Amino acid sequence: MFDIREKPDMVERAFLIGAYFRRDDEAEAASLLEELEELVRTLDIGIVESHLVFIRDQSKRYLTGSGKAEELMQRAKELKCDAIVFDNELSPSQQRNWESESDVCVLDREEVILDIFAMRARTREAALQVQLARMRYSLPRLAKMWTHLDRQGGGSGGGKGGAAAARGEGEKQIEVDRRLARKRISMVEKELDTVRTQRATQRKERTREGLPHAAIVGYTNAGKSSLLNRLADADILVEDKLFATLDPTTRRIELPDGQALLLTDTVGFVRNLPHRLVEAFKATLEESVLADFLIHVLDASAENAENFYQTTLDVLRDLGAEGKPMVLAINKIDLLQDDADGLQRLHELRGIYPEACFVSVKTGEGIEELILRVNELNHDRVSRLELRIPQARQDLMALLHRDGKILEQGYEGNDILLTAIVPKAQLHHFNGFDAS
Repeated sequence: MFDIREKPDMVERAFLIGAYFRRDDEAEAASLLEELEELVRTLDIGIVESHLVFIRDQSKRYLTGSGKAEELMQRAKELKCDAIVFDNELSPSQQRNWESESDVCVLDREEVILDIFAMRARTREAALQVQLARMRYSLPRLAKMWTHLDRQGGGSGGGKGGAAAARGEGEKQIEVDRRLARKRISMVEKELDTVRTQRATQRKERTREGLPHAAIVGYTNAGKSSLLNRLADADILVEDKLFATLDPTTRRIELPDGQALLLTDTVGFVRNLPHRLVEAFKATLEESVLADFLIHVLDASAENAENFYQTTLDVLRDLGAEGKPMVLAINKIDLLQDDADGLQRLHELRGIYPEACFVSVKTGEGIEELILRVNELNHDRVSRLELRIPQARQDLMALLHRDGKILEQGYEGNDILLTAIVPKAQLHHFNGFDAS
């Protein structure tokens, strides 16, 4: 498999660089650079220094000016780092120039995210999505992998059995490799389509059952998986690392009115997520599009909580899911309750988001209110019925036990008298069994 490129087996010392191009963007650039530090640490790479750079005029060769590039390369040598990581997107030629002149591995933000995705992928679909994204990223960068083979074909002879006859006169190795790469991309795209079709069939089965579906969305590391654990008493992987969840996990829970709800955890969002990554992972993220409503989890302790909130809304808009009914759950309030500054910040957030549920997944505070809010969103999907069902119709009883909730049950002759909560999508099964 062709990959992004050869990298050292163990990158241990990284020098991080964040470039910005307008003076007004300095604070945002500093925040993004801090986020890059978290991303890099998620790959278990040590950070020796981070450097914020203002660039007045961008350079096609380095992104920065040549003088600043030379200064940063010298600093990387002084730090004895084995990787330079840019928070910006580098063109293939810029990446090659930095590597050839600094003699160290050079990555950009997209490659870091790709490496995390590759590390976190668990299901077949996620693995294929990662593979596709990596191959698309690699394709324009193949030139630097084959510079030692960038020569005319033909070998020692031009006869019928020679290499020129096999490849065509004048075709370079890089051209052969690009053609093979595009063929492999096409193969992965077809396999991914097959997997998506299978998932679509599974979704149709869920829809046929009439079960409502909620997706938990939000900025990465906000506590989405922990919330699913709390609500569904599940045992989903919970780590204090970015992108700890890549594959969607769905659990069934029961709401206070007895209605069943499918609850799906989704991959977290980040700022400046490259558009092609959004496209490559759209099948994973489309749980947000297909859900009946969303639970948006926001980290109360994050300094940039407002920006994270907007980032999530922006990604949802890109996915076509911005109009979904939504409950905002502001999590980790326990981290703000121990000092005056934290309490002041909590007060500010309550003013900014007055309709939000303020919760602590860790302590359980506010979770009951959140469940009630979810129940309210789901209320118009169920009906309360008084039913008289013949004992011979155990199929209807099984349906009630599976998708509804029996509140009261009694017997009269050969009939079962019931008060039950029934999903509206299942009401047609009970036509003619009304006991009122």
